[in-house]
Amino acid sequence: MQDLEGTKITTEEGKKKTHSLLILSSVVDLLLGLVKVTVGWFANSHALIADGFHSFSDLATDLMVWFINRVGAEEPDENHPYGHAKFETFGALLLGAILILVAGILVYDSVLRLINIEVTEVPSWPALLAAMISIATKEWLYRITRKLGDSVKSNLLLANAWHHRSDAFSSVIVLIGVGGAILGVSWLEMIAAIGVAFMIAAVGWRLIKDSVEELVDTALSESYVEDIQKTIEDADGVRGVHSLRTRRMGATVILDIHLQVDPTISVSEGHYVGDWVCRQLQHKFHEIGDITVHIDAEDDTDAKSDDTSMDLLPLRNDVRSALSISWSGLLEEKEIENMTLHYLNRVINVELFLTSTPIIELNASDNEKLKEELRGELRGELTKKLKEATSHLRWLGDISLWSKL
Repeated sequence: MQDLEGTKITTEEGKKKTHSLLILSSVVDLLLGLVKVTVGWFANSHALIADGFHSFSDLATDLMVWFINRVGAEEPDENHPYGHAKFETFGALLLGAILILVAGILVYDSVLRLINIEVTEVPSWPALLAAMISIATKEWLYRITRKLGDSVKSNLLLANAWHHRSDAFSSVIVLIGVGGAILGVSWLEMIAAIGVAFMIAAVGWRLIKDSVEELVDTALSESYVEDIQKTIEDADGVRGVHSLRTRRMGATVILDIHLQVDPTISVSEGHYVGDWVCRQLQHKFHEIGDITVHIDAEDDTDAKSDDTSMDLLPLRNDVRSALSISWSGLLEEKEIENMTLHYLNRVINVELFLTSTPIIELNASDNEKLKEELRGELRGELTKKLKEATSHLRWLGDISLWSKL
């Protein structure tokens, strides 16, 4: 990972910087909360007191972020084989809920004060000074928290950064409201407090929405998926890609893809094509982490593994046994050097590699071209007989014969 100046940050360094920043943020939020509530009390500013409780909510979320960040950064274990990144997502969800709760309390209290506006005292100038200090401090915290969040790819830190920014904005509204109340528009402070509450609620809603989408494995944007698909399709050896599924786990993107390759290549080559595609994807899209690759010999988009209405095709041992019985007297088991099975289009195509050409002895004087023509004719005849003998096997597709010269 890298910071904004391009300096590479290791995972351990990122943890230490996150820990230090959260301690600093907690101390600042505690001091700001105390200052705003105290000054607001003595300066008769309801909006500033509300903003002080907003700062205390920041302190609570700082502590929660610190705890969840430590849990989320832990390595995968037996109970969490994919890691603990979703603890961060769950933390962001809780943070959003807390923000909406705080917003609701502020709106309720402000509306009550608007109803009884005639008994509301006018705030004094120290409230303006406290609001300005809050604006400068919280904007500074926003900038350094966002910078580190981008560096270590932490959604939770980025969410906390926006929480700092929302606090700065709320203090701006408080500044306007208190200033208006001092100038004689007493209800403006209550409106300012309600405005702060709605800003807090909007941030909370966005956090909840993003977190829920991640927790229920919502797919990534259509344009992002299209870029991934094009990268896969451009890879050598890939005939097609289907059933491309994406989801996010914290800052990491997880993929599940089906690659269609030439059905006649070896298992190892198909596997290597999949490995090569994974390397290319992770090189181009740095946020991609775990990739599950299914190597397919054909496009099985419509096939369902739980479709009980379709009979399963037999495996090798049963295939070999059924063919051996059907071909009794035509082809001996010992004459088959190798048998390759191709499971395509819901049938099994069989390739037989014979130990020798099953033909009569040829004269030494016969030229090679004639010999090959005779071998071809006899292989064709044998193939025809083998197909006739196995016509009752509904799962059998084509039969191909190969033999040594």
